[in-house]
Amino acid sequence: MKIYFAGDHAGFELKKDLMEYVRGLGHEAEDMGPFAYDVDDDYPDFVIPLAKKVASYSPLESLDSRRLGALRRDVGGGMSTTPASEDLGTPFDKGDGDEVRGIICAGSGQGEVMAANRVKGVRAAVYYGGRTDIVKVTREHNNANILSIGARFIGEDDAKAGVKVFLEAPFSADERHVRRLAKIERLVG
Repeated sequence: MKIYFAGDHAGFELKKDLMEYVRGLGHEAEDMGPFAYDVDDDYPDFVIPLAKKVASYSPLESLDSRRLGALRRDVGGGMSTTPASEDLGTPFDKGDGDEVRGIICAGSGQGEVMAANRVKGVRAAVYYGGRTDIVKVTREHNNANILSIGARFIGEDDAKAGVKVFLEAPFSADERHVRRLAKIERLVG
């Protein structure tokens, strides 16, 4: 899996540590900045390019026909005549190990996730440590493709635990979750 990393000065050291950790897990890690510690840097300069990179990955669905049917439903419940991939974009992993994800390491993670979620196709979530089951659920139910870590509020061990779950947990592709993601894509446009 390819993982893009970005952040700001507050998450600079954690980003470096997590990139090394992810590589140790056997994934490819690409740094999208900042490339040097600068207390005056601004997270949008790095987070938006990361979000665009993650969103540009457009896998084909590998869902069975029942789940694909759920993709074709429009918000009103009728069936679309266009293929799901044209209808909704592709908010679903291929499931073949060729996924792309993003990890943001910055001060709070909050402004960064707000910025990332402005990019169509991004489903970013914030993690502050502690219970990793929330990371698992955001992957399984929401197919989160970016994890935003509040570096000022989390230790390195908790961050690593959350990242590991984020990279290992699959999207469940349960019909209700597929339907909800499809509605978000359709309603937001």
